[in-house]
Amino acid sequence: FKMKKEIKIQYSTYSSIDELDKDSADLLLAAQECMTKAYAVYSGFYVGAALLLDDGRIITGNNQENIAFPSSMCAERVALYFCKANAPDSKVIKIAIAARAADALLEDPITPCGACRQVMAEYERIQEENMQVILKAEAGEILVFDSVANLLPLAFQSQTLIKK
Repeated sequence: FKMKKEIKIQYSTYSSIDELDKDSADLLLAAQECMTKAYAVYSGFYVGAALLLDDGRIITGNNQENIAFPSSMCAERVALYFCKANAPDSKVIKIAIAARAADALLEDPITPCGACRQVMAEYERIQEENMQVILKAEAGEILVFDSVANLLPLAFQSQTLIKK
C-alpha cells in the first residue's frame, strides 16, 4: 500500500545581527566583508562565506565567476575546499553566508545551491558533528539552521558507493 511520509526542517530567525551570539555575529560580518570582494562581473550576484573552525580560526571565501559559467565556483565551496586543503583535521563549527545583488535589494536570505549543500553535507558527515548554517541577505531576517541536514534532508550518502 502507498504510504506518505513527511520531512520537517527546523531553523531559527533573527531580525538583527545584534540578536546573534558574538561568534555568529563576527562570522556573519566576515562573510559580508568577503562578499564585497567577490568576482561577480557576469551575474552581479555577490556571495561571501565564512567558516568558524574548532580552533577559533575564521576562513572566508567568495564566489568566483568565469565567462564559461560552469567554470565558476560558489563562495561556500571556495571556503570549504580551501579549509580542507589547508586545515584538513579541523572541524567546521559554523558557516555564515551573505549575499547581495547589484541590481536589486535582496530581502530574503539566499540558501546554498544543491551542489554546495551536498558538499556541506559531506563535510558534516566526515567530521561527525553538525555544522550550524547562518544565512543573511542585505535586508530582512537572518536564518540559522542547526545542521546542514535541515537544508538537505535526503543528501546522497557515501555508503551507497561502498562495494560489497
